[in-house]
Amino acid sequence: MSFRFTKNYETFAKAAAAARHHGWLATHAKPLRQPALTAVGPNSLTFEFIDGRHARREDLPRLAEILGDAHGAAWASDLHRAQMDRPHTFRDVTVFEDFRSCREAALRKRLQQGFLPNPSALHAMLTLLERSADGPAAFYKDCNPRNFLITGDDTVFSLDTDDLTLAPFGYDLAKLIATLIMTHGPIAPSDIAAALHVYNRAAAQHDAQLGTTSRERLGNFLALHAVLTAPYAGRNGYRYRWLPQR
Repeated sequence: MSFRFTKNYETFAKAAAAARHHGWLATHAKPLRQPALTAVGPNSLTFEFIDGRHARREDLPRLAEILGDAHGAAWASDLHRAQMDRPHTFRDVTVFEDFRSCREAALRKRLQQGFLPNPSALHAMLTLLERSADGPAAFYKDCNPRNFLITGDDTVFSLDTDDLTLAPFGYDLAKLIATLIMTHGPIAPSDIAAALHVYNRAAAQHDAQLGTTSRERLGNFLALHAVLTAPYAGRNGYRYRWLPQR
């Protein structure tokens, strides 16, 4: 018997976008292995069922390498044409939102929610976001521990294609690091540096300019994620609050 997993969506448009994202990743980010999409319903997607565990801290080096390889492959295949300040289209259909718009809105909401202490702190975060929106374009797919499954034979599958955007190289790696810390506790700075090294090395296999994310730049991304993920502390398995080491 073959098992399936069905995910339901609020609207047809959201289901269609997730299916479109899945197809784009399967075409342009081949190192990022996904469960097969077996059926598309009016408000649902059905995938092959993968029996595996979610990511842990010790998986960070391997996941960083896969992510760097996938980002590099996607840039070489399609995203070298993308600009981070505008939505990216593929076959005349919008695939990714731009990098800044949704994050600007989210940061302003964090001030309203009390996760930023004052407008000056918001201005600092918006400035950091603006400075981050340069360089070659990668994709962001919310790389958190729950969005990976690792099977008994050590195969890594990537889940969830609901909300993809453009992002700088290293930004989604920072999200993975941030959420691993929030889920499992602190990660040594040396292990973060090692993960960044393997990420850069994997990305640079596709073009040398892709493997240049610095530790300082990764720290900037971690600072943004600290604010953007603040409302989720204590939910969805995020047991630890954290402040990034800059």
